[in-house]
Amino acid sequence: MTRFRLLVSDPLGAAGLEILEQAPDIDLVDATSMLRSELLEVMHSADALVIRSGTTVDTELLEAGTRLKVIGRAGVGVDNIDLDAATTRGVVVVNTPQANTIATAEQAMALMLSATRRTASAHASMLEGRWDRKSFTGVDLNGRTLGIIGFGRIGREVAARARAFGMKIVAYDPFVSELVGREYSVDLLDLDHLLESADVITLHAVPAADGSALLGPDEFARLKRGAVIVNAARGQLIDEASLATALDDGTVLAAALDVYQPEPPQHDNPLIGHPRVVHTPHLGASTVEAQRDVSLQVVEYVLGALRGDSLNSCVNVPFDFDAETEARLKLATAMGRIQQVMAPSALTHVEVEVSNGSTDALSTVAAGVLAGVLSNVGAAHANFVNAPALAAEHGITIAQGWGIGLRDYPNLISCQVSWEGGTRIVSGVIFGGAEPRIVQVSGYQLDARPDGIVLMMLNDDVPGVIGAVGTLLGDNDVNIGEWRLGRGDEKGTALSFINLDAMPQASALTKLRNVPGVLKAEVVDLG
Repeated sequence: MTRFRLLVSDPLGAAGLEILEQAPDIDLVDATSMLRSELLEVMHSADALVIRSGTTVDTELLEAGTRLKVIGRAGVGVDNIDLDAATTRGVVVVNTPQANTIATAEQAMALMLSATRRTASAHASMLEGRWDRKSFTGVDLNGRTLGIIGFGRIGREVAARARAFGMKIVAYDPFVSELVGREYSVDLLDLDHLLESADVITLHAVPAADGSALLGPDEFARLKRGAVIVNAARGQLIDEASLATALDDGTVLAAALDVYQPEPPQHDNPLIGHPRVVHTPHLGASTVEAQRDVSLQVVEYVLGALRGDSLNSCVNVPFDFDAETEARLKLATAMGRIQQVMAPSALTHVEVEVSNGSTDALSTVAAGVLAGVLSNVGAAHANFVNAPALAAEHGITIAQGWGIGLRDYPNLISCQVSWEGGTRIVSGVIFGGAEPRIVQVSGYQLDARPDGIVLMMLNDDVPGVIGAVGTLLGDNDVNIGEWRLGRGDEKGTALSFINLDAMPQASALTKLRNVPGVLKAEVVDLG
């Protein structure tokens, strides 16, 4: 049984830790109290790292993690992870976007109500012994317009709750279609129109790549006077100095903040202590249920990725995973390995085709083929995560082709590779959504299982060759599981796809290549 060393560098819920402690193949390391320098020292032995928002996974940390395969982010945001660097190194990054959705949406509603009804200030007044009702007159949510910036999972849950308060909902999200807006009965606006029309604005977006604020001086100048601002997403979304100015001049009636930049906020933050700002210390996911679910999900996803059983919520691959996707990826990777092993020289170009397939299917096939192509060319840890970047480094271009392979299958996957002076086509299909098969290698048609150790052999199509090869393998204690043979378009040669139960020794392979009639013989391990 393969054992994995897993580091947890930020606090994780007890439910997830219990699973890790009991996992027979996991060596758990508690790194939550380690200094940055100490974490860097132990990263060299880590196969997986589980973090929250407290650990910054930058290039330095990734370079120290020479064995690192998986990073699990217990939460939604991955802005504390250098995704480009992780992807280049082939490190899978998973997060848990569903686990704290409800908790964060409820926190946004709590902040909204607290800001509009001045709950925190009234509470502080009571603690000081005062009974001052007139100073804390609030405003109703009923009949007001709520502007949601970022209409993903959390934004949609907020919309559902706000609608129960009688609010009109508008949203801004450049990645959401009008169809989604109609489905949720929400008017999708551009940012300027949302700012001008909303009475309450709640943010549920991700920060820009360059770290610039989504709401700055220009955006606050467009606000409807007396607006309320709620932020339970990321502190970087708001220019805090500009919000303070808008509060002081009355543009913003009140603000409610759960997040800051940086965290914890610095002593000179202009919003801390402001009389019309409600503060909470990043409590969006701080419910018993959310903490439990986040810890369980991140552990499930990390273990699935480590063990090769499943891959859920991976943020640095361009496709979603299900059983059919995994089968397609397995087939495509096997096709790429076959192409690499059979090619007489370095590959320069790859074309892939997916008949009757989606964009996700094409991305899966391209990543899998490239991972297979790069499996034996010195690219360390080549996998479907980093394969496109590594292909570019090795000068291999990739494109989508049309009419590459056979036309006899409705769900055909094909790849054609090129090297200096030649090309080769390999095609496959997935039967029943789960059973991959190789059905074409150049002009040879067959039905072969791309699994385990495979002997690929090109030979003269004459009597005696198959018998001689079988005898030789038997004499060398190599058992044959399956032997699939395809004849070429023209008589004279045949291609054999032979599934073996063991890897033949180099001496046996040399003897096999010297069998009369054998033109080419290569062994490929398809896993």
